[in-house]
Amino acid sequence: MILPYNFHRLLTDEVGIVLPFSNRKDRKRVLLLTQKGEIACAQIYPFLLYQRDLIRNYAVEVRELPLRLFLEGKHRYRTRIDAVCMQTPFTLTPAQLESLIGRVKSAWPKAGIAYFDWFAPADLRYAEVLNPHILAYVKKQIFRDFKEYDRPLIGDTNMTDYYAGRFGIDLPETKFSIPPEFQQKIVLGSGFEYSPAIVRNLNREPNFGQRPIDLHARVEAKGVHWYEKMRQEASTQAAKLSGRFRVSYSGRVSRRHYFEELANSKLCFSPFGYGEVCWRDFEAMSTGSLLLKPDMSHLRLVSDFFRPYETYVPLSWDFSDLEEKVAHYVRHDSERESIARNAFEFLRERYRQKKFLQEIVPLWSRLCVY
Repeated sequence: MILPYNFHRLLTDEVGIVLPFSNRKDRKRVLLLTQKGEIACAQIYPFLLYQRDLIRNYAVEVRELPLRLFLEGKHRYRTRIDAVCMQTPFTLTPAQLESLIGRVKSAWPKAGIAYFDWFAPADLRYAEVLNPHILAYVKKQIFRDFKEYDRPLIGDTNMTDYYAGRFGIDLPETKFSIPPEFQQKIVLGSGFEYSPAIVRNLNREPNFGQRPIDLHARVEAKGVHWYEKMRQEASTQAAKLSGRFRVSYSGRVSRRHYFEELANSKLCFSPFGYGEVCWRDFEAMSTGSLLLKPDMSHLRLVSDFFRPYETYVPLSWDFSDLEEKVAHYVRHDSERESIARNAFEFLRERYRQKKFLQEIVPLWSRLCVY
């Protein structure tokens, strides 16, 4: 039985009801051991969206078990499990993570294990602990040049490294140890490009023409020190443009109003969050608003979403070219509409062609369920 996603989330997260596997012996059983929260859930959403296709194409059944229920022993998955795909909090110490993996292996000793890293940054902080225990490591984004992982950082991510230096913030140096063979276990997986809202947007054609708002730039700035400084700079730069352009940038609005604004905005300014990739990137693309975003060329994702001047317009990380690029694309309708349409069509075709089903094959191969 396939449940509507919001109903599934309610039953799973709030009520604690989990669905059993079927009795079919010709199907592999894959258990998603999941972390609560919208960002973590985005990573496993396509597994639920394409449940029927996973059965049809790969004879794989997928079920979800919240991590908290596993830790409380409140579940009925005590029979055969062929693979466990597990998420965890990002605050675990190495010892805590090692202990948790031990419990998973004890519960399902014959199951292959994949770790699903849903975290915002591109770092591989748990690689050394996980390496002996997992067959696959699923990540939303990695550095295009893997040698970047050998570099010590100020703070614990490439984001803290850049912005601590830019704003003169004193943070300790960090270097995570990456075993040589770990790179071969990495599987690039889905992220914010799949969500119920994005899917709904992709099912209707945007109006690429008349858009009364020049720039959508609602930026929340509360967070840790470097994040607040970076986001406040972004907000300030957007506010400066409000005298010259029609800019939506101040105050909080409802989710419905937010999407209505995007659908009526020529451009969308999406600064980084705690990591580079943000919900807003795909919300803009799926509503036909041209995405302006700090340069993404250092990252590799499961698909080439961020193609400069083809699917988005890259900005300098210090936003020094924001005004220039806003002015250009507000004036040049055909250029703006062409890039925005490319981005929308790229996302829509991925969805229509069910690209996720092809992209998941490396994971199934490593887990030996296909």
